[in-house]
Amino acid sequence: MIIGVPKETFPGERRVALVPAAIPTLAKAKWEVLVESGAGAAAFYPDAAYVEKGARIAASRADVFASADAVFQVLCHGANDKTGRADLPLLRPGQALIGFLRPLGSPEAVKEIAATGATAFAVELIPRITRAQSMDALTSMATVAGYKAVLLAAATLPRMFPMLMTAAGTVTPAKVLIIGAGVAGLQAIATARKLGAVVSAYDVRSAAKEHVLSLGARFVELPLEVADAEDAGGYAKAQDETFYRRQQELLARAVGESDVVITTAVVPGRKAPVLITGKMVGGMAPGSVIVDLAAERGGNCELTRAEATVVEHGVTIIGAVNLAGTVPYHASQLYARNLTAFFLHLAKDGKLEPSLEDEITRETLLTRGGEVVHPRVRDALGGA
Repeated sequence: MIIGVPKETFPGERRVALVPAAIPTLAKAKWEVLVESGAGAAAFYPDAAYVEKGARIAASRADVFASADAVFQVLCHGANDKTGRADLPLLRPGQALIGFLRPLGSPEAVKEIAATGATAFAVELIPRITRAQSMDALTSMATVAGYKAVLLAAATLPRMFPMLMTAAGTVTPAKVLIIGAGVAGLQAIATARKLGAVVSAYDVRSAAKEHVLSLGARFVELPLEVADAEDAGGYAKAQDETFYRRQQELLARAVGESDVVITTAVVPGRKAPVLITGKMVGGMAPGSVIVDLAAERGGNCELTRAEATVVEHGVTIIGAVNLAGTVPYHASQLYARNLTAFFLHLAKDGKLEPSLEDEITRETLLTRGGEVVHPRVRDALGGA
């Protein structure tokens, strides 16, 4: 049985779905690995490294899809809205497709994959339960993004992060505000603290306070009533417009006092909530920086432009997209570990026989036998 690893085609994507170090583990489970030539080059994993670990190199993308029983990708059609559709003719009935597919944001793409007969699994839907922690690719990539967001902010801010005591006087530390204390937010807190900044954080979920304080940051508490702040998976739930307007009013002071604001608030399958208005940006000091990790979903800042850096009211707003892809070596390493653990959970004795009785399988399976089988995706398609 063969696992195929094609080269990522999304513009600027440098990650690869499988790194050489993961191949021996798959080989022990009776799976052979076929890698498209150059698939790992942008992440600094050359073809020779794959061959050394026992993989075979395919001359073309078509060869990979034609031979593979299971295809590993980072951004599959759906998550790759630029070039992903070109892979549809290469998929075949019964072939497994595993990777990011953005099923709730691009349900029509899932329907197109179903029409090929392929069996697709979306790694972003892996439930956040204890036994699935080693498979949680969304958490791994959010960790990388949170780290890189702080480095971007530090490189852009016209002042230093740490307090410095020098012969020329004392330099006061930068004030950093993190909005959204999920995985990316917590990593951003830890990184900003390591760089010496004074860090505050806000999250609509009161349970996040303990995590924020444990990292040495101050938790910003707002007098807001939140009846149902998170879903069963631990993600923040969408609130009504009245709540968001009140939240903006109360956050304005904390935003205005900050040199750097990093926003990470997203709601799965929904447009990101606007937490920072243009007026709030105008209240920040010139030279301040906003890094909006929700840019791809519309942005937490009203003035954010996805994949662009803009300056408004003297404030630099970075619409960061796919920050994990800018750290391809380690991002690929983490992703490969997640994918390997997930795949070995699905495959037993060299055969891919997923059981719907298992929660992890049931939550991630999108298509099977030519049909969209995931309930939430079917609902997004109007029950089709």
